[in-house]
Amino acid sequence: MTIAFTTFDKLYIDGTWVSAGPERDDIINPATEALIGRAPVGNAVAAEAAIAAARAAFDSGIWPHMAIAERADYLRRMHAALDARRQQIAALIVAEVGCAQDVTHGMQVANPLDHLLAALDHSTRDDSVRLPLDITPDPFNPDGPKKIGGTTVIREPVGVVAGITGYNFPFLINLAKIVPALLAGNTLVLKPSPFTPFSALLFGEIADEIGLPRGVLNIITGGPEVGAMLTSDPRVDLVSFTGSEGVGAAIMAQAAPTLKRVHLELGGKSALIVRSDADVARAAAMAVAVLSVNAGQGCALLTRLVVHNNIRKAFVETACTIASQFKIGDPADPSVAMGPLIRESQRAKVENLIATGRDEGAKIVHGGGRPAGLDKGFFTEITIFDDVDNKMTIAQEEVFGPVGCVIGFDNDEEAIRIANDSRYGLNGGIETADAAKGYEMAMQIRAGSVMLNGGTGRMSYAPIGGYKRSGVGREYGPDWLHEYQNQKSIFYPVGI
Repeated sequence: MTIAFTTFDKLYIDGTWVSAGPERDDIINPATEALIGRAPVGNAVAAEAAIAAARAAFDSGIWPHMAIAERADYLRRMHAALDARRQQIAALIVAEVGCAQDVTHGMQVANPLDHLLAALDHSTRDDSVRLPLDITPDPFNPDGPKKIGGTTVIREPVGVVAGITGYNFPFLINLAKIVPALLAGNTLVLKPSPFTPFSALLFGEIADEIGLPRGVLNIITGGPEVGAMLTSDPRVDLVSFTGSEGVGAAIMAQAAPTLKRVHLELGGKSALIVRSDADVARAAAMAVAVLSVNAGQGCALLTRLVVHNNIRKAFVETACTIASQFKIGDPADPSVAMGPLIRESQRAKVENLIATGRDEGAKIVHGGGRPAGLDKGFFTEITIFDDVDNKMTIAQEEVFGPVGCVIGFDNDEEAIRIANDSRYGLNGGIETADAAKGYEMAMQIRAGSVMLNGGTGRMSYAPIGGYKRSGVGREYGPDWLHEYQNQKSIFYPVGI
């Protein structure tokens, strides 16, 4: 059966479907290695056309001059069009990403649509600010009457945005570029990961359906050449990227000569602190469940398990028992709890880091290899290390696979030091029976978010982003659009 959206063979530029040339990428299902479609491959010509279309639409089009309420109407229609396609989008993600169905329907599809609605709610605010009246001497007539004046601070779109997205949560990440960029009045060139092109190209169909003005949204594919054009072209005003720390640093360097703004959501090596008073069974179950999300391919997942030594043995035993019960396989089966990694190259990276952890003295207490009986697909076991020193490679490098490191501690101060001893600072977690103490500890963790006793389960209304090398800027929350806007102060006299 043909999966929806996998027959797109053109790029979406300036409101039309444009041929990309003869080259095609074979897009495979990472669970079965079966071909699901042959995607168009963009090149320098396509990138040039997309940038030019976005520039013209911003400089000469109606989009940036609309009231935000008018732009919000288009995004509401986008939400309705996407909502009507939920099942098709979920089926695409299961096949294109290999994500288990429970995670797909919730985190990959429902949550992104909730974020879109939340952004629409926030967009109804008037962010302009009228400063207090200012009375000053007239510089041209110091002895004469004083002057009275006012200032209004307004927000305007930045201009042309390049959105470059990763493969792990493609529908979510693509929406996280489209929604704030367009609501704020910018035009956008969207470039997805070569592994998940169809999750981006589907938005061309949506743009046509809702009547989005030409050039406002352009979708191209391609490799490093296309990415470098987007990050270095002076006609692009802002680059928003979600992906690895290394690529983020390269994008910042490429953007520097043109002094364009960058918005980066990068990697993480987030710590879950489990205090001695925590519910061991609950904490262990949550830890394993988080490790398994999309086969560990999530930048904000809690992969350093910082556990009080009084309960560490019980935590490890419980976690291993729970991990052994997780069904790994093709997510076409709704009972599967964890699917594969995206490609063989990613599995090789994960296996290399597992071997490094073992060689440096960490103890594998669960997993460490490939699941039996799965000869096709890029599967790996849930792997749990114990006896990990926070200085080890396995505790410092982002694995991007279902690998957890248990690190012991003896007091709260030590736990916080371990949690903060990382070049990353994206997320964190604390499990404790003393919620007040947990909150105090959360205040000391150098990360963009901390989940106390599991958090709320939703983040539609909260800003998310990183400290240190985990990124620049914030996504979601009431100030999301500000990342895609400039502030302008207008000074004016009052009266004569």
